[in-house]
Amino acid sequence: MFDYSWAHWLTFFGAAFALEIVPGPDLLFIATKTARHGRGHGFAAMFGVWTGALVHVAATVLGLAAILARSAMAFSVIKWMGAAYLVWLGIQALISAQRGNDTSEAPSVPVAPSRWAAYRQGILVDLLNPKVALFFLAFIPQFVVPGAGPVTAQLALHGLLLFVVAGLIEPALILVGDRLMRLLRGRRRLAAWAERGVGAIFIGLGARLALAQR
Repeated sequence: MFDYSWAHWLTFFGAAFALEIVPGPDLLFIATKTARHGRGHGFAAMFGVWTGALVHVAATVLGLAAILARSAMAFSVIKWMGAAYLVWLGIQALISAQRGNDTSEAPSVPVAPSRWAAYRQGILVDLLNPKVALFFLAFIPQFVVPGAGPVTAQLALHGLLLFVVAGLIEPALILVGDRLMRLLRGRRRLAAWAERGVGAIFIGLGARLALAQR
């Protein structure tokens, strides 16, 4: 069972690493939580994103993602919900930047919501992006090898291995990002512009998702 060649694993992990380092809504959300509230919130956001991704993997294994791929209405509903949520996150970041810029006092760390809230938001950011579901549906089945084991088991194995790749990259990015933001927190104006940039990117990602086609 699970009898794969070295070429198979090199192809799979090479593609997984390449896809992991490409910035997207998930990675940007994790980076934003880290930058605003520290690595604790960054890790909470990361685990939230992973929880949402795990749902997508399960849906792919069970064949539910194929329903989303075939149903224009289901795709559109989830797409617009996800786009609205990303735009809302972007607006919140812009408001936070404006508040931080209005104060003439010494800069302070923004009041942090609970890590549980960051975790829940991470789940929503991932679940409300139908492109993620379609990604898993298109990516994982490519690595199913006839005779290597039950198809369902192969799908589940490769889906779970994507989390191994994420676990090698995202925690390191959180720790590095937290260290960098600690150096920037004393520079209020620069921090405000960084917050505006994050807000603009989230709004842009929301707009891109709204225009996405299956």
